Amino acid sequence: MDGIEAPVTKPHQPGNSIRLMIELGPLVVFLGAYVLLKGPSAIFISTFVFMLAMVAAMVVSKLKLGHISAMLWVSGAMVLVMGSLTIWLHNDTFIKMKPTIYYTMVSGLLLFGLITGRPMLKLVLDGAFPGMNELGWRKLTRNFMIFFILMAVLNELVWRHSTTQFWLGFKLWGALPLTFLFALSNYPMALKHGMKDPSAEGAASGNSDGQ
Repeated sequence: MDGIEAPVTKPHQPGNSIRLMIELGPLVVFLGAYVLLKGPSAIFISTFVFMLAMVAAMVVSKLKLGHISAMLWVSGAMVLVMGSLTIWLHNDTFIKMKPTIYYTMVSGLLLFGLITGRPMLKLVLDGAFPGMNELGWRKLTRNFMIFFILMAVLNELVWRHSTTQFWLGFKLWGALPLTFLFALSNYPMALKHGMKDPSAEGAASGNSDGQ
């Protein structure tokens, strides 16, 4: 969900590869551009490329999936705003702070949803946790809220106390794996609260096809 900081998709779901491309593509393009360009201006040119890639991802989402998710709208808007400030003021602090602001905003929205009883996370991740009951969604919302707060703190620590190159490496080899592992760690809890097991459904489908 940082554009891309929290990619969670349902296994074997049609269009999964397109969703993954939309979620991770802009970040991969951003990092690739930085590695290829190098030099003092690399971060600023890469940021501009990141902005273009994010717009492209939103267009692909609309054309291929028929909609642009709320999370993609928020992430895209933040990339464009913080990226523009980065280039305009020639200060990479803005693009480095973008994940912190994004994580904090999402945590705040999830907290608001918990307080008001609105299943905001369910609207975004229902396809990844099908059939889960309301108690499960409340627990998952709480877990993600805490996770995003911790990720916001971690991003601040990394970018303030390391080089730009290390921060970019952290986004690819740190933040993304952590998000995937965290999402997977919630599956046992989700199964206890009514989520349909994709592997069980696949096995049942295979058995029926063989009959």
